[in-house]
Amino acid sequence: MSSRRVIVVGGGAAGFFAAIRCAETARDTEVTVLEKGPRFLSKVRISGGGRCNVTHACFDARELAARFPRGDRELIALFTRFQARDTVAWFEARGVKLKVESDGRMFPTTDLSQTITDCLVRAAAAAGVSLLSGRGVEQVTRLPAGGFELRLTNAETVVCDRLLLATGGCRAVAAGQLAVSLGHTLEPPVPSLFTFHIEVPWLRNLAGISVASVEASVPGTGLRERGSLLVTHWGLSGPAVLRLSAWGARALNRLDYRFPLRIDWLPHLGAETIAKQLQAVRDQQPARLVVNTPMPSLPARLWEQLVLVADVGRDTRWAGLSRPMHHRLVQQLLRTEFPVTGKSLNKDEFVTCGGVRLSEVNFKTMESRICPGLYFAGELLDIDGVTGGFNFQAAWTTGWIAGQAMAEGNGGPV
Repeated sequence: MSSRRVIVVGGGAAGFFAAIRCAETARDTEVTVLEKGPRFLSKVRISGGGRCNVTHACFDARELAARFPRGDRELIALFTRFQARDTVAWFEARGVKLKVESDGRMFPTTDLSQTITDCLVRAAAAAGVSLLSGRGVEQVTRLPAGGFELRLTNAETVVCDRLLLATGGCRAVAAGQLAVSLGHTLEPPVPSLFTFHIEVPWLRNLAGISVASVEASVPGTGLRERGSLLVTHWGLSGPAVLRLSAWGARALNRLDYRFPLRIDWLPHLGAETIAKQLQAVRDQQPARLVVNTPMPSLPARLWEQLVLVADVGRDTRWAGLSRPMHHRLVQQLLRTEFPVTGKSLNKDEFVTCGGVRLSEVNFKTMESRICPGLYFAGELLDIDGVTGGFNFQAAWTTGWIAGQAMAEGNGGPV
């Protein structure tokens, strides 16, 4: 067995980044990426609606780490070594420019994920990385003299002295089987980044409506997030809901995805201000129908439904708005409550909470503390971020650091 062979299991973002960094840093090292599927970088291809949300324009290590419900403490130090600014520079150095959108998400200027996948494949080829698809790994055996023997799904056997597992999120425990077979513990996988099913007819009739800023909360859990909200045919989505699902991944799983969801439609105002604004409309436009006079920032169709749910009649004019009606309307705007009855994954962007236990990994090198020569990167770890390019950034960062460490070995090139 060559002492200069590195195998990366998993041909996704983290695996590619690690393989490229390792091969570029230690040119005399043989680096191979094994991908069980027919295509490399499949998640990169579909992410961001086919545009690829590469990273987020957040260039402070601490602030960046704060966007991760799990893994934030470990990532702070990693982001001081390779963060979003470095990702932008990495791609620009290879001919791919990124742009920042109004919400901070960063995409290639082409708005095509293929720009990113082509760049990674070219960089891998230029560094001499061997890319082998259709090569799943059935079993890994640690060799007595060090290194690993891998039995592949096509009956091949390959050996290496350093092994990186970057097989993606553990949506099922079986996905982490290789890590477990080498002595590691998996935190139970549960979904993160999902939308909420709400079977309330008047809400579903508003499908397609979005609200720029709401506060979504789950009573009794301490979960509370602000952001835009999107009404869908099955319930609610949008950044506020997705962030809530990420931070509450384990708590909402324990509730079997059945819980009350409270929406404050005007979180920037508060009860007293809302009451005053309603009174001002009553004073200025007493003859108008309440349902036809939406408050600023609320879509007209949503306002109409909120008025009716507050038990204010469709034919009620502002002059006829009684004190009890006024109170109910204020309360409805502050805390509309919906019963959540289930969840859906966010498009095809599967993110899981769970994976290899972080205390079992040395975050200076991404090497296993249990099995020397074994490294980890990407979503196989119990690390996940909120929506907006953060999960890709964790993949680039952990992959880059693992690749660097595998190239350097114990103080020098492999």
